[in-house]
Amino acid sequence: MFSGIIEEIGSIEKIEKIENGIKFSIKCNQIFEDLKLGDSVAVDGVCLTVTSIYNKIFSVDAVGETLFKTTLGEMKSGDYVNLERAIRYNERIGGHLVQGHINNRGKIRSIIPKGENYLLDISYPPELKKYFINEGSVAINGISLTIAQLYDEYFVISVIPYTWEHTTLKLKKTGDLVNIEVDLIAKYVERLLNLNEASNISVDKLKKMGY
Repeated sequence: MFSGIIEEIGSIEKIEKIENGIKFSIKCNQIFEDLKLGDSVAVDGVCLTVTSIYNKIFSVDAVGETLFKTTLGEMKSGDYVNLERAIRYNERIGGHLVQGHINNRGKIRSIIPKGENYLLDISYPPELKKYFINEGSVAINGISLTIAQLYDEYFVISVIPYTWEHTTLKLKKTGDLVNIEVDLIAKYVERLLNLNEASNISVDKLKKMGY
């Protein structure tokens, strides 16, 4: 589990094809403090397992559905990625609960400076619309962000200067693809509603439960 608060930007040093997937070797500095084999690291929002560590470079493998649903399949050597280690359960969560399970990809429609902030319009696949609400949480390339405005085919996020400077968003341009993970709570609510007939769950009952 992650928080969506990016710890640092890493660079892809090497990409190797493996059986059914790709091995990424990623160079970074800060997250090596307690990184070990088998740890989970969110790479541009994708939860991956550390398979090797050597001289400030760690490796992770991505296969199958992960490559299909995310932007990892289009990555190349020299690209930069957002990195976050898994959270400790005794720490504050500055963003929101992020699983690292990407739902699909979106596309940046526009990037507009707004004072010190930046407004990004991001299109999304229609099947994800039910998970979004105004002022709701969404993870973009692993970054915990808030939906400022929601429309039928895209949403707008406002990015503060700190987030802009400390993530790969500052390197993006119109037309770039990004990884989208919807809010975990929205997925649980959907599950409860799907059990409506069996459990008598209704929208009114969910409101009384605090959803």
